[in-house]
Amino acid sequence: MNMNSDPGVIEMDSTWRTTENSCSDEPLSGTEHQIQAPELDPMLVWVPSGRRLISGLLGLNVVLLGAALLAGQAFNPDGLRHQEPLVFMLLLMGASLIWMLWYLLWARKQPDICPHKDHHAGGITVVLVLLLFAAFSLMLYICKTGYLISMKECKPAVKVLAPFFEAPFLTLQTYLLWAHSKDCIHRHKIITRSGLMLILSADLLLWLNTVTEETIHEEIEFEKENMLTFSNIKSFEVNISESLGISNETLCQCSASAACLAFRKGIEIIYPFNMEYYLMAGCMIYVMWKNVGRKMTASQHHITEKLTVRIIFQGGIIYGIVFGVLVLIAGATIFILYQIWVSQPQLRLTAFLIFYGYHIVVMPIMSLCCLAGMLVHRLERRADEAGHNPTRSLDVVLLVGAALGQLALSYFSLVAALAVGTQRPLGGLDLSYSLLSLMELILQNIFIIEGLHRHPSLLAKKKSKQKKSIFKSKKKVSAPVQEEKRTDLSLLERNASAAARKPDQKNSGTKRAIREICAFLILSNIMLWIIPAFGVHPQFENGLGKEFFGFSAWFVLVNLGQPLCVFYRMHSVAALMEILISA
Repeated sequence: MNMNSDPGVIEMDSTWRTTENSCSDEPLSGTEHQIQAPELDPMLVWVPSGRRLISGLLGLNVVLLGAALLAGQAFNPDGLRHQEPLVFMLLLMGASLIWMLWYLLWARKQPDICPHKDHHAGGITVVLVLLLFAAFSLMLYICKTGYLISMKECKPAVKVLAPFFEAPFLTLQTYLLWAHSKDCIHRHKIITRSGLMLILSADLLLWLNTVTEETIHEEIEFEKENMLTFSNIKSFEVNISESLGISNETLCQCSASAACLAFRKGIEIIYPFNMEYYLMAGCMIYVMWKNVGRKMTASQHHITEKLTVRIIFQGGIIYGIVFGVLVLIAGATIFILYQIWVSQPQLRLTAFLIFYGYHIVVMPIMSLCCLAGMLVHRLERRADEAGHNPTRSLDVVLLVGAALGQLALSYFSLVAALAVGTQRPLGGLDLSYSLLSLMELILQNIFIIEGLHRHPSLLAKKKSKQKKSIFKSKKKVSAPVQEEKRTDLSLLERNASAAARKPDQKNSGTKRAIREICAFLILSNIMLWIIPAFGVHPQFENGLGKEFFGFSAWFVLVNLGQPLCVFYRMHSVAALMEILISA
């Protein structure tokens, strides 16, 4: 029956036929009524129309409130006398712990709570890196506990208690992501989304707090090195206490105890791993939040992680690993020499020369590898993966978003080098380094994004369909329904065995090239991650940016951009590992 034939009926039924009023002027068929019927859930009438609206607004308000408190602590520590930001984060971690215990101990045992799995989420490389960062973060909490107990006379009680809350929160979250990051939860959706958003908000605020504390430590070290405000050791300790918001002036001296010095040194070394953990954990929690209520089809199951060990050890990857190891050895040597020489006035220029020289050699090679990889992608002509995938979308957003840190530093450094002048050696080197960083960053992003969106087993499916059509034409017999519904794992294994019996030289050559390129880029990005993660910041130490932009502006820019640069390199390693596996 045509709905437009009687407008009066539609007006009378508007109170209960809300979905029919929103339809177009064309008549609705029976199939369309069947498609729309499941969306009428009487149990969720009170929920706003957006499925993620409640949890999204909850997370937005929590993050903004926490960010305001942390900003107040950073810019006016005397105004918040009762450690309100830390108390707020402890309450947030407590609520997150309650939800995780509820889900792990009760909710996940309910029938049909997780009928689908997202096999793109929580890859083996990402989980292994997360476990590594979690182990270092637990070591950091041990060092923090020892340091704060040694300094308990002058530290607020809430700071002393903070590691005892952070350690269980990190441990339980790590287990949740290790065991359940692939879950597509279909029950208790509102509570699940809200709980995941609380965890994500806690991760973001803990990362922001870590970045803020690291910024304060770098500012103190810079002022100490240049003798800006300190006249003697005693006044230096007093200013450190004031900068960190500590009221006692004479008790906060860690030099009186060897154990305290050891714990503080451990905190300085392990700090970067904790920063990266919260970013990576937040990204995985975001994917779980997006997957709540998501339905997966059989064509979306790509179980390629099981082939990792065989690819690495039996895939014939030689040149990429050899040259990548050379990059690692050279980078580790230059990293050690830089750390030793940059603090010595007579060798300071030499430290900058070897740092810039290393990057000026490595980055063009990485750019050429990315160009070669894009050419191989064109030769393979593999189709792009169809359908919406929150994991892949998040990978692209993270790559582009994290790259903004390096892009901003490169462009600002380029402007400073041109303005100050390239006649000095550091000016020319910084200009070359900035240009090469921009080129390498853009090319690597293009190569990774193209590789992530290629379908890993599309060619195998086409070949199998062609074989089936040939057999059908000969025998005129229809295949059973179960034979048509095979998983991608069986297709991959059958294709791998067929390729082993009759190797295709063209396909094997392109796969070998992609794997060699990915292996070299992985090791190179690991070295480019280690160098800034452990305190090498030439953009801040060479003085060009500070001379042109001023100390305050350049200091804020560097300390906001450097954590993003570190995260970009780490995320690039995970993405390149996925491309290597699915080549």
